[in-house]
Amino acid sequence: MAERQLNHYGVFAFTEKYWDTAPEGRQDILKTFLEQASGLGERVYTYTIFPARAEADFMLWSALIAERNEVASEFFLRYAEVTARWRAFLKPIHTLWGFTRPSVYAPGKSEQELSPFDNTRKPYLIAYPFAKTSEWYLMSKDARQGMMNEHIKVGRQYPEITQLLLYSTGLQDHEFVVVYETDNLPQFSDLVMVLRSTEARRYTLRDTPIYTAFYQPTEEFLRTWG
Repeated sequence: MAERQLNHYGVFAFTEKYWDTAPEGRQDILKTFLEQASGLGERVYTYTIFPARAEADFMLWSALIAERNEVASEFFLRYAEVTARWRAFLKPIHTLWGFTRPSVYAPGKSEQELSPFDNTRKPYLIAYPFAKTSEWYLMSKDARQGMMNEHIKVGRQYPEITQLLLYSTGLQDHEFVVVYETDNLPQFSDLVMVLRSTEARRYTLRDTPIYTAFYQPTEEFLRTWG
């Protein structure tokens, strides 16, 4: 069994005070923040969101192994401490997070499984929370498995698109966070259109907000926002 992971996606907007700072000052602020944030997880990645959405500028993806019960509290307290130092310049907009666990519908490791511990990232990341209806959980396991088989079959027709499924039931307002990486946004949109025409779609309660983000290593990120 793979080790349990905690993955956290922090969505931020720059404040007016940040934009009122001279360009060289913005570079120093952002560079120091990213240096401190790099220690939040075993992997930490920076993504630009704006102009895909108007209310947010960037996303910080932190990933760590969470086999110990204390890992979550240690991470959240450290995250709060680091980001608190920069609240004059960075406004938290949203957070999505959850834990990995083995799937009850598709046991075993998938070739399309997205790993934050890979050495390369694809250009586009799409993250959104979702929740199922009560009717979904009141159906038999066999009925749910049949619909998920259709869902899985569709996904396998797009082998270039990788996926990370996080469980957050009882921990956030939603129940899951699904995260995709892709090289091709129109192809990803095609996949979602097909998935939304499957039977399981009837039992989706909500699946917003959707964040489409663009991977930028630190130096590129500094050039964009500093």
